[in-house]
Amino acid sequence: MSGHSSIKTTTNTGTLNTENHPLDLIIIGAGPIGISCAIQAKKKGLNYLVIEKGCLTNSLYNYPLDMQFFSSSEKLELEDIPFNSIEVKPRRKEALEYYRRIADHFELNIQLFEAVIDIQSKSQNTAKQTLELDRQKEASLFQINSSKGRYFTKNVTIATGFFDLAATLNVPGEELPKVSHYFKEAHYYSGQKLAVIGASNSAIDAALACYRKGAHVSLIIRGAAVGPRVKYWVRPDIMNRIEEGSIRAYYHSSVTEISASSLSFTQDKVTKTIENDFVLALTGYRPNLPFLTQLGITLEGTAKIPSHHPKTMETNVPGVYLAGVICGGLETHKWFIENSRAHGNLIAEHILSKA
Repeated sequence: MSGHSSIKTTTNTGTLNTENHPLDLIIIGAGPIGISCAIQAKKKGLNYLVIEKGCLTNSLYNYPLDMQFFSSSEKLELEDIPFNSIEVKPRRKEALEYYRRIADHFELNIQLFEAVIDIQSKSQNTAKQTLELDRQKEASLFQINSSKGRYFTKNVTIATGFFDLAATLNVPGEELPKVSHYFKEAHYYSGQKLAVIGASNSAIDAALACYRKGAHVSLIIRGAAVGPRVKYWVRPDIMNRIEEGSIRAYYHSSVTEISASSLSFTQDKVTKTIENDFVLALTGYRPNLPFLTQLGITLEGTAKIPSHHPKTMETNVPGVYLAGVICGGLETHKWFIENSRAHGNLIAEHILSKA
């Protein structure tokens, strides 16, 4: 794979004329699964474009600097191109390099730092916006309005993941500068009284990393124990630190208020307040489900799983497909890179079958 960047970043006002020549497919999201969908679209001769609101693999970029994947490197591979990593389970920096080189190698059509504002069925537009196409073709088109332009496409794939929207606490003081829903690196919290809220991988990783950089860490956990899906090689570490008192864990606890110098929570119906300098509220993240409902996609059950056919990935809205973790709705632990890699091929094959 070439080290020279060859990702194409055309603009709607330049070489890309989608109004008179609608695309076969627009893919929203340039994470690993969005990249995988683009590769399949290109291999099968579809006229496609990827639109990404941030940088390439934006969610991975925003992971903690030294984050290590749960999966081994071969499970993260695309198109059988080897993912070589120093350890069996690669880290963030290695993944960023791997997927960048994949995108370069396939010379994918990706436009970065461009946010999708809305998607409209062409039949919803006014007469002034009507294309010079017959009604049957018009009904199958979508108009995508972004921060940089307007596009027309016959099909849309949503591969936006879930890391962009934090599950908020909705308590007084959450808006204070001392509170963050994302963790980047531990050095910043050295010597500080830090409360980490949560019990899953992101919270436990942050608590351990900050403790080792000299932070005074308290874990605020809603349930009775550390989360069951915490990485198996990390669990003994956090349990030992809690047992020896290096990290203080408050179980059965829910935060009620955050102030400039303290944090209050209820534990078994008793209100407690501890001194506090910073808060990492790592209570999980959510896919942009309102965006899906605006498109008319049905959300099913308490998990709000978007309606889609598992053999085609097409939703209840014809021409709109899902790929990756967003397929699981609120069950963000159900879909990963390794079990979503096939989505791009299913989508491309179904689009071709309709042609």
